[in-house]
Amino acid sequence: MNEVAIVGIGGTKFGKHTEKSIRELALEACLKAIRDANIKPKEIETAYAGNAVQWEWGQGLSIGQAVLRELGITKIPITRVENACATGSCAFREAWYKVATGTCDIALVFGVEQMTVADSIKMLTIIGGKQFAEREGDMGLSPPALFALLARRHMEEFGTTRKQLAMVAAKNRKYGALNPDAQLSNAITAEEILNERMICDPLTLSQCCPRGDGAAAAVLVSKKQAKKYTSIPIYVAASIQVSGTYPDDRSFTFFDPDVRGAKAAYEMAGLGPEDLDLAEVHDCFSSAELVHYEDLGFCKKGEGGRFIEEGLSDIGGKIPVNTSGGLLSKGHVLGATGVSQIIEVVRQLRGQAGERQVKDAKVGLQHNAGGFLHTDTGTCVIHILKR
Repeated sequence: MNEVAIVGIGGTKFGKHTEKSIRELALEACLKAIRDANIKPKEIETAYAGNAVQWEWGQGLSIGQAVLRELGITKIPITRVENACATGSCAFREAWYKVATGTCDIALVFGVEQMTVADSIKMLTIIGGKQFAEREGDMGLSPPALFALLARRHMEEFGTTRKQLAMVAAKNRKYGALNPDAQLSNAITAEEILNERMICDPLTLSQCCPRGDGAAAAVLVSKKQAKKYTSIPIYVAASIQVSGTYPDDRSFTFFDPDVRGAKAAYEMAGLGPEDLDLAEVHDCFSSAELVHYEDLGFCKKGEGGRFIEEGLSDIGGKIPVNTSGGLLSKGHVLGATGVSQIIEVVRQLRGQAGERQVKDAKVGLQHNAGGFLHTDTGTCVIHILKR
């Protein structure tokens, strides 16, 4: 495999953008990434567009072509990718693979979604679906319910507390308040979070990520081309995608795809969790982030609560997690989420994260999960980036 560098990044603020079309959102992100890469649109050889739910209301199936036509990018292979919440990460991985295998030297990836155009019930139906209607959908196992069950089981087995779960959300809202692209920009304390409206016990409102509209994009090039476009190339040390096993007889306190995916990613990069300077993980709910600490090897099994309580996932701690504010602050924009996580890691490794900057960051991990089938995520994608 050839080494691949990220030379351009760009994104929109996540939030409610009913005044813009989905094409306008994607164009904004792509233009920023192309300009950041100091590249000409005509130099791009292949492109991937991450878009998960837009087809539901008659848009999106040719979103890649519709957007890139406006930039004069035509004739090249352009492919739409969809894989639930991991859509953006899967699109990024496809672009990486094309460059890594030498199929092309320059690739563009973008993710975009407009999720505020439908009501919450419709959106939850699309996202959660009824993969096993008789066991899950018809029994009320929506995403909040699933991750509430995860939280309750973790509390039962390991003594995790409600306050520790709330501290995850408080940390991410603290960093979201410093991120101009985040949807929720106000900090909030763990005590305030505990006293909020209950969504699904023990998860209160701020412990559940909001949906939103937005886009994110990146330009990838082969190592031999990297210095032509930037003085700070960020290299992809590992790109891993795995699926679940969906057992009936396992304690619902961890995600096997995370464990296997992390092991494979560390082996591919020749690194371990002890080498990470930061991580962006899929915190769709506060319980998810706490369990990801354990599954990704940041701490031992059952110690996720202690990890957050002792400040080990804060900037200045052992491994700062979700310095962007995570999904809990940015919002979850399915097609764009994975690429936006990549953008935060790249900013940190470039030293461009402003008040959120992790000192001397050289290695970062990005983790994105997608879909859910009976105690397992359907897809886990992990990238490790290095300066």
